[in-house]
Amino acid sequence: MAITDLKEYAHLSAEDVEALGRELDAIRADIEESRGERDARYIRRAIGLQRALVVGSRVVLMASRNKYAWVAGTAMLGAGKIIENMELGHNIIHGQWDWMNDPEIHSTEWEWDTTSPSEHWKKSHNYIHHKFTNVVGMDDDVGYGIMRVTRDQPWAPWMLGNPIYNLLLGTLFEWGVAAHGLELSQVRRHEKSWAEVRKDLRIITRKVGKQVGKDYIVFPALAGPGWKRTLQANAVANLIRNYWSYAVIFCGHFPDGAEKFTKEEFEAETQAEWYLRQMLGSANFHAGKTMAFMSGNLCYQIEHHMFPDLPSNRYAEISVRVKELCDKYDLPYTTGSLPRQYWQSFWTIAKLAVPDKYLKGTPDDAPETNSEVKFRNLRNRFGTDPVTGKRRGLRTAMREHARGAAA
Repeated sequence: MAITDLKEYAHLSAEDVEALGRELDAIRADIEESRGERDARYIRRAIGLQRALVVGSRVVLMASRNKYAWVAGTAMLGAGKIIENMELGHNIIHGQWDWMNDPEIHSTEWEWDTTSPSEHWKKSHNYIHHKFTNVVGMDDDVGYGIMRVTRDQPWAPWMLGNPIYNLLLGTLFEWGVAAHGLELSQVRRHEKSWAEVRKDLRIITRKVGKQVGKDYIVFPALAGPGWKRTLQANAVANLIRNYWSYAVIFCGHFPDGAEKFTKEEFEAETQAEWYLRQMLGSANFHAGKTMAFMSGNLCYQIEHHMFPDLPSNRYAEISVRVKELCDKYDLPYTTGSLPRQYWQSFWTIAKLAVPDKYLKGTPDDAPETNSEVKFRNLRNRFGTDPVTGKRRGLRTAMREHARGAAA
């Protein structure tokens, strides 16, 4: 099942984990001290590009009765919405650019182009998800309350709809994120009252009204006779943004190797163990500069989870140092191509729709849910190699276990 002893699972001593934490603290300090004009120029250019795409798309869509104008305008608007949500909204609201003291680019002022109010996102995502990452029963992003993504979630008949819920969430992603802000799982746990839900619902309704009014009333009206085509373009652009955002986020959280954890493990963890949990609970995907930018640099989900408030344009250089630490401590660095990471996420969601008795493997040795139990028979073979002085840790243990399973 989920990991109950992080140090044992990682094959690290308490001293090793604290040493790793100090090295990660040093990375943070280096980036914080080197932030400057280069980073400020990056985010201002990103904002300029995004606004140019959106304004340009609105102008082009004035001629939306022409099919080429419609395609070009829709593509530009979809790209603009992706950039606004991923590279701008998500990262600015995390406080990545607060150090600039620019009120226009500050986490307290930015309201993004989506139905989820930024004040709800700060709580459900910045606080709950990033503090309790992949802790079953505490992080509501583990299945978003509608899907089974780990065998730690007991199977129930309604979970047969897992693949359907997955498709609907991707299609209606911005609406799903907005509904997520209601925190209905907390209501089920009697941690939140219905009066508080109604208050949050009023906030969401106001934000939804602004978004619907902008995309489906104001801009179509400005297009005149081509209003229907413009309305369709806006709907398609929102779908493009929804599917892309959904894919990027799922590829960072649900591929094989993005581990789950128990409340017991979380309750006693140190800052260094928090770093380690983020490393083992997240996954990256390969991306060039353009795809990295369009993903909000969340192709570096591991780095983002360890340093959510550092500028996203620095994640690439941070990743080099994080991979060196993974080599030093013999830890896995979970990454792969975008199609591979998404397929693993999709397959986990699909297969966990059925009861455990129909699944291969055990709850302690499943691709989507590992635990320290799977290594118990190998534990005494790991530690520091007395000959080479190198660590024989989790990465080596995984290879040894895979060989034993294949034999």
